[in-house]
Amino acid sequence: MRNKSLIIILTLIVSALCLYYLSFSFIARSVQNRAELYATDAQGNVDHAKKQAYLDSVWKEPVFLGLTYQEVKENELGLGLDLRGGMHVVLEVSPVEIIKSMSGNSKDPSFLKALDRAKELQKNSQERFTTLFAQAYREVEPNGRLSRIFSNTANRGKISYESTNEEVIEVIDQEVEDAIDRSFNILRTRIDKFGVNQPNIQRLKGSGRIQIELPGIDNPDRVRNLLQGMANLEFWEVWSPEEFGPYFMQLSQYLDQQQQAGKLNLAQGKTTADALSSAAATPDTVAAANADVLAQAAAGESNAPATAPQKDTTKLDSLATQQGGVLAGLFTQMPGGIGANVRDTAKINDIFSRPEVRTIFPPNMKFLWGVKPIQGDKGQEFVEFYAIKKGRDGKAPMTGEVINDARQDFDQSGRPEINMTMNPTGAKKWARLTGDNIGRQVAIVLDDYVYSAPVVQGEITGGNSSISGNFTIEEAQDLANILKAGKMPAPTRIVEEAVVGPSLGQEAINQGLISTLAGLLIVVVFMIAYYSRGGFIADLALLFNVFFILGVLAQFNAALTLPGIAGIVLTLGMAVDANVLIFERMREESLKGLSMREIINKGYEKAFSTILDANVTTFLVGFILYFFGSGPVKGFAITLMIGIVTSFFTSVFISRLFVENAFRRSGKLSFSTMFSGKMFRNVKFDVMQYRKPAYALSLAILAFGFVAMYINGGPNLGVDFKGGRSYVVELDQAIPASDVRANLIDDFQSAGTEVKTYGASNRVKITTSWLAADESIQADEQVKAALESGLQQYSELNPQILSSSKVGATMADDIQNTALIAILLALVGIFLYVMIRFNKWQFSLGGVVALLHDALMIIAVFAILDLFGVSYEMDQVFIAAVLTIIGFSINDTVVIFDRVREYINDNPRKSIRDLVNPALISTFSRTIITSLTLFLVVVILFIFGGEVLRGFSLAMIIGIIAGTYSSLFIATPIVVDTVKDKQEPTPTAAPKVTQQAR
Repeated sequence: MRNKSLIIILTLIVSALCLYYLSFSFIARSVQNRAELYATDAQGNVDHAKKQAYLDSVWKEPVFLGLTYQEVKENELGLGLDLRGGMHVVLEVSPVEIIKSMSGNSKDPSFLKALDRAKELQKNSQERFTTLFAQAYREVEPNGRLSRIFSNTANRGKISYESTNEEVIEVIDQEVEDAIDRSFNILRTRIDKFGVNQPNIQRLKGSGRIQIELPGIDNPDRVRNLLQGMANLEFWEVWSPEEFGPYFMQLSQYLDQQQQAGKLNLAQGKTTADALSSAAATPDTVAAANADVLAQAAAGESNAPATAPQKDTTKLDSLATQQGGVLAGLFTQMPGGIGANVRDTAKINDIFSRPEVRTIFPPNMKFLWGVKPIQGDKGQEFVEFYAIKKGRDGKAPMTGEVINDARQDFDQSGRPEINMTMNPTGAKKWARLTGDNIGRQVAIVLDDYVYSAPVVQGEITGGNSSISGNFTIEEAQDLANILKAGKMPAPTRIVEEAVVGPSLGQEAINQGLISTLAGLLIVVVFMIAYYSRGGFIADLALLFNVFFILGVLAQFNAALTLPGIAGIVLTLGMAVDANVLIFERMREESLKGLSMREIINKGYEKAFSTILDANVTTFLVGFILYFFGSGPVKGFAITLMIGIVTSFFTSVFISRLFVENAFRRSGKLSFSTMFSGKMFRNVKFDVMQYRKPAYALSLAILAFGFVAMYINGGPNLGVDFKGGRSYVVELDQAIPASDVRANLIDDFQSAGTEVKTYGASNRVKITTSWLAADESIQADEQVKAALESGLQQYSELNPQILSSSKVGATMADDIQNTALIAILLALVGIFLYVMIRFNKWQFSLGGVVALLHDALMIIAVFAILDLFGVSYEMDQVFIAAVLTIIGFSINDTVVIFDRVREYINDNPRKSIRDLVNPALISTFSRTIITSLTLFLVVVILFIFGGEVLRGFSLAMIIGIIAGTYSSLFIATPIVVDTVKDKQEPTPTAAPKVTQQAR
């Protein structure tokens, strides 16, 4: 083996890295166990506030190799929503409202008609909304000029009356893109305040959508309201420390008296726990988690630059040096004012929310936290505390709608600053506000968090001003985006949603572990039974493969999902294929009388190109799944791609290290058992003889399937593809699904409603299309209320909603389109790759026709089963199964094609028809073994993987059977039928081949 030392070193490095990153998960679990032990009383009850207090206390403390618990948590292998419960949301930023706002809410009939037309076009188009709007406006007003609508004060300097329609659309495009960025940043800040461990927020490419995952959240109503709320940008006057200091002295005396009397009882984390329900709060989010409480504290109804206070991140002097007591232990002196350690903010929120404390402060004084923690000594983090001066009506002196534009720039010294322009109304308010506060701070507040509090150097007139300070470029850009957030409304709406309860998540964990272990056990036992000692070596490589997959997932900070577990289980079955190819080639070479050293070298050498081709084609499918998929499909694709890479490395390189080491120690090596040595010895068949009956059989099944689909009223599409809402409901005992549907149909106003048993006999999945086109929170509540009303008849059975999901109609259309694009791209990509590798388009044609056959066969069989009462939905996970089968089937087909190509090269004068059967026979054992192994694994997944993956598993079972069949009887015969031999076939005998697999 060449480069053996390099392979060993690489294996050791990868193993060490995987072990290192996986260790974070074990350490995090260990800390959590200690916290639970600390918070458990003698009766076994866990005090969650006490547990959280323990975790808070070690948040910034080293717990592993000098790393803090926070750093360990950030690097652990997380669990997806389907495994731990939580909420998945896809939000869409509405370009319609942005365009309306830019037009000054124009009432121009042509403009409004074009907007309505663009909405209609969007339902069946992947184009940007602005492009569709321009197209619609041309249809409505062929000679119209958009500039007459958009040339207003809000767009001054960007759009003039002379601007062309193309220039106007370009400006609108940029504004929409900026609005999406602002929404993304605002949502990210809001999510950071949820106190959720390992939240995930990302922009979905090519759309105005933002995907958010919040593990552990069980208060979805609060999440919906916060995520869809408009950004509230305000400018406030700020009390100076000298002004609010006397009130703090009174508060300090009061708290000291309460403490001496034993009445203080500060509950650490109490407010946070209440506000977030069961969200897993972390110290850096405790401060902001209670803004709604703190904002009400002490509340009563009632061109000169501005310079932001310089933030000195060196040692922060404690208030304890000036005065003692409870308050001094909570607050810290900071540049320009006071602040607190993030660990103490929960106690401060608790104090300031008390009615007796509010009476100490004036009615026009309220308190807000700064949004960004400041680093102090020893890794501690501090957050600033501002006293905001309320007006007589309790409203801010100025709000964000007066801002025309804000952008990051540089001052004369080259330091980052923010330039801000306002409309005439805003210019007057800003001049008054800055004139009244020279030498004082003005707070820029978004969603009740202070983003900046610059000191006013002088009255600012004309509506143009700059904010300078100790900003980085990124901080200046963020603040500019925040200021622009108030310029125009950019509402977001939830177009897809899924809520998974923790109990269902725990069940998914159990099912995932059982299916993974069972699948692994099946593969391990089969390989040893079939390949003897060689099978044991393959199993070692397989264990390395699983270890590497989990390690790489941990390094990428990826979350392990239930589809991800399915990807691991599937990878176990597919990883066997490479070892089967190698071992079967070795068995074939052993019949030629070669030495064991030559057998090993020949086996790995001749199998390498086939393994590479098979893995590349499957990886291509995984990449397309990742690029076009979302949610569970993306998680599955990530695991599949990682598994393909690691299985190639372990099967080709690590297994060879084991094989050579075993041979060196014993001088011999067996790849057969008494059971396997006699199998596939005398296989004889003529594929070409049966190709036409095979074609006819496939066409008959497909025709029957599509007739069944027509009888059923179309394919059984899931919510992903048709839009609507679905709920998983559990009762104390089993109830016929038909009875549940009958009781719900009136509440859902006779809209399309489907109820079926889901996983257990006492659990049903309810899907309805009622109000599917209405994606508002009100519609969500209305449908849920109707569901609860319909379930009232079963109140004695304690019905509980374990999970829910929603997909809007527009989102469903997009998912259908992306699914179709993904399948077509997979077919095109495979066609091109096979054509390049085999230098004949006929091989590409045969492979792609076989793949299309397999995909349609899965759809057809699903329809046939549905006709006979076995109903499974076609959703995103179903598409993942179809694409996976495409990867598996082309893997199988490429192996056969590779052998055909080899025989063509070795026998250039022979007809391809004479070479096909020997090639199929020599690869037959490999085809059956690989298919059988993967089939067993998927059957295990079908039995133990739970209802969530049952449709996926069934599609895989059908696909494996169809894929094996098509590789033998569809793909290769099509190649023969389309290739024209250059010479007449010679009457010589067929090449002598051993009946072994490659």
